[in-house]
Amino acid sequence: MSAALIECLIVDDEPIARRVLRGELEQIRDVEIVGEAEHGQEALHKIAALGPDVVFLDLQMPGMGGFDVIQKLQGGKLPIVVIVTAFDQHAIQAFEAGAVDYLLKPVTEARLGKALDRVRQLRGKRLEIAESLAQLAATGSESQAVKTRKIVGRKGEEYFLLDVEEVLAFQADGELVWIVTEKQRYLATQSLRSLEERLKGQPFRRVHRNALVNISHVRKMSSMSSQRWLLTLNNGQELIVSKRQAHAVRDMLRW
Repeated sequence: MSAALIECLIVDDEPIARRVLRGELEQIRDVEIVGEAEHGQEALHKIAALGPDVVFLDLQMPGMGGFDVIQKLQGGKLPIVVIVTAFDQHAIQAFEAGAVDYLLKPVTEARLGKALDRVRQLRGKRLEIAESLAQLAATGSESQAVKTRKIVGRKGEEYFLLDVEEVLAFQADGELVWIVTEKQRYLATQSLRSLEERLKGQPFRRVHRNALVNISHVRKMSSMSSQRWLLTLNNGQELIVSKRQAHAVRDMLRW
């Protein structure tokens, strides 16, 4: 099998739609279909097992829809996502949010070709793929009572989509920013200031010029002096609150 082949997974609850799209993809020389899935849970399983380069993902599926699949993606090899839908408003919303492309049913040969051209351009650009998926995940949660945001974290050469809720803190170390979770640390892809701006409305507070803390994961707060505090996170890590940010701790105590 040539390494240049684009490995594709088709996800759609309609067998006819999968068959039509498969027929179109099979005519393209550098494309290989590695599998199909008829619902969201099966899609997640096959994405993890097969590691496709691109997923042609239907948005409207019973139970777990396309946006739900994106929000639940895990692992370091993240696929490019091409949205497939019969509803134009959803497609436009997804495209504006960062989808590599969208296809309206019935999919035409010319439109599919353009989508694959974009896939070829993005293929191998792991950071750009991860960022586009994070934007899509946020878009899919906009209609929910509780919005789910994703943060992109890097570990080695792989990028991961992390739920904001699982992040304990962000710590700057020179030009690097670390994402601290219960068991792992990841490199952030944005500056601390950018993350603080992006997470407005979330339970994060600046406690030091080099630290942004999720107050939901503060286990203990100990007074070191009248204006200095020691925070202990759920993973046992300790952070000192700067004098300048002492008011943030007082806000936490009232929260």
